[in-house]
This record gives sequence, C-alpha cells and structure tokens, in this order.
Amino acid sequence: MFLTRRVLMAAIGAVLVAASASTASADTYLGSYVARLSPHDHEASDGYPLDNAAQVVRQDRANYHKFGWIDAEDTGDSWFASANARARLQAMLERRGAMDARTRRAIMNGTPLIEVEVYRRSVKVFLLR
Repeated sequence: MFLTRRVLMAAIGAVLVAASASTASADTYLGSYVARLSPHDHEASDGYPLDNAAQVVRQDRANYHKFGWIDAEDTGDSWFASANARARLQAMLERRGAMDARTRRAIMNGTPLIEVEVYRRSVKVFLLR
C-alpha cells in the first residue's frame, strides 16, 4: 500500500512538472525593457490624447524608436523599432492578462515607471513606481 501510494504520488508529480514545462515553453521569454511613461507618451504623434493604456505604451516605443524622445529611465528594446512591430505590441497589450487594472489606471492617470516583459506571443506589464 505504501509503495503504491508513493509510486502514484511520483507519477502525479512527474505529470505536473511536464505540464508546467510544456506551458512555460509555449510562449518563449525574449527579454524586457523599462519605460517612464511621460506626458509625451500620453499623446499621439499628431497631438491628440490617447484613450487607453495599450496606446500609451505603444506611443512610448514610437517616441523611443522613431522620434528619439527618450526619458532618462527608458531602456532600449530590440523588438518594437518598426511601426508594424508596435502595432503587434498594442494588440498584445490589449489581451487579457497583459496588465492588471491597477497598472492600466496608473498609466492613464500619471507617469509611472513600468517594466514590459516580452515573450514571443505576448507581453506582460508591471508597475515599478
């Protein structure tokens, strides 16, 4: 009985490890960058105010790559230099789980410092300050 239970527990553990490894490898981590979302980032390139947090984060990368408007705390990235890549960034930012409600509010109501973790098929945004 004890041996059977031990074997069963080991089998369950192996299945859980395999499942988590499969899930983790489903979306490969590429790296991250840090950005201060300044007042410039809250406006579109032609001056109108942006409507949501995904647009603000996208505009930050346009300001960084296209216009050279780099805030002191901004770090570079190798993923969002082109307009097409920034459009993909915005689509990923709009997905459930990309950022929580507190982070979205902080972005829309201030100039927070964020970290963006970049994965092959998704991004995650974290509030640093």
